[in-house]
Amino acid sequence: MNNQVEGFEDKNKTKRKKEKINEVFNQKPTSAFIGASWSVLLIGISAYCIGLWNADMKLNEKGYYFTVLLFALFSVISVQKSVRDKLEGVKVTEIYYGMSWFTTITSIVLLVIGLWNAELLLSEKGFYGMSFTLSLFAAISVQKNTRDIEYIKINSQNE
Repeated sequence: MNNQVEGFEDKNKTKRKKEKINEVFNQKPTSAFIGASWSVLLIGISAYCIGLWNADMKLNEKGYYFTVLLFALFSVISVQKSVRDKLEGVKVTEIYYGMSWFTTITSIVLLVIGLWNAELLLSEKGFYGMSFTLSLFAAISVQKNTRDIEYIKINSQNE
């Protein structure tokens, strides 16, 4: 009889622990936040690309800055995904986790080096730096919202 009570208590503890975890993750982002995140991502990328299109620089320089933006966007999404996977208990190899951080830092350093050595006005350098930063932050927010919604959808189906 005592074993049955202990088993029941263990199940209740597990259930309460799962409910507590779900409380932490069941913070569904609002439609306004989702819309704002997507809007800011599109504004940041568009501003950066329009600035490149109108810039008075060689095509290979424009290609460099555009490639750095794409590299950075992919990198920050990988960082957000691997951090979230670890948080949710999904196996993430340390090499992928480390490479995600390395490529994120590398892309930022490449932009800084490029802008430092560019023959641009200080205001233009600031414009590229800010639109780049805006795009990266927005990409992280969009990825987080996507994961939050997917997590909630999966867990609501399992209940």
